[in-house]
Amino acid sequence: MALADSLGDTDDFARLVAALATSTGRLVLCGIGKSAIIAQKIVATLNSTGTPALFLHAADAIHGDLGMIQPNDWVLCISKSGETAEIRVLIPLIKNLGNPLVAMTANRDSTLARRADIVLWTPVEQEADPNNLAPTVSTAAQMALGDALAVALLSLKGFTSDDFAKFHPGGALGKQLYLRVNDLSALHERPTVHPDAAIREVIMEISSKRLGATAVVDAAGVITGIITDGDLRRMLERGDDFTQLKAHHICTPHPKVIDSDALAVDALTLMRQHSITQLLVTAEGQYAGFIHLHDLLREGLVARE
Repeated sequence: MALADSLGDTDDFARLVAALATSTGRLVLCGIGKSAIIAQKIVATLNSTGTPALFLHAADAIHGDLGMIQPNDWVLCISKSGETAEIRVLIPLIKNLGNPLVAMTANRDSTLARRADIVLWTPVEQEADPNNLAPTVSTAAQMALGDALAVALLSLKGFTSDDFAKFHPGGALGKQLYLRVNDLSALHERPTVHPDAAIREVIMEISSKRLGATAVVDAAGVITGIITDGDLRRMLERGDDFTQLKAHHICTPHPKVIDSDALAVDALTLMRQHSITQLLVTAEGQYAGFIHLHDLLREGLVARE
């Protein structure tokens, strides 16, 4: 609450957001100790939400890594006290390079705050531990302010879920936003029988295609039903003379289908809603294949609520 209130003391936060939103450079975050770890997390959040950023360890900066800073970059130094030895050495070097310097500190009277072009104040009356020594409250404030910066920039830039997916192609979150039904159904064969196919043909088709089901499709390519392993078992349980039966006698009409361009996570949601393990896939109204629950689970998808 103190951190939120502090943002109203100056317009520094808003100025920084506006500047970074139009900057052609990156935001370079540096720190030492626990602040360095917080800086790395903020860098990861910024990069994943559309703001180019990189981490520069304050100790390494004065031993060669200062070359990471390019002319159009902004530099944000994180230090609770603003008086850390490595940070104090780094400040004049950054100023000599001509890069704008941003301070994130709990001490507005510190060397870092006085030399900075913009100050993000993280007021901390006391750390959480009884000795007021372990970085706890201060690091929580730094993390929160870093997240606020990333989200403010995300909102100002109009960063969308599609943009998010581009930066997270390998994770489950990203896959929910970009993986399509066709990406998975195209990996399978397309078991198909005609409505008048004999039961033997149905069994052979299901067995050979290894999906536990087959589509029943008419001459025009339109799905008229589905036959699963379960349908075959129920047929046998009834004791009928199945040698005279045709596919259309045992199929389930009007099966659940999904368009090939739909998101794969929506297929998972549909399967869960109807307690089924596979869906028929259509493209422009025509049969296009199957998507199976195992495909979706293998990709690590979680159904939308």
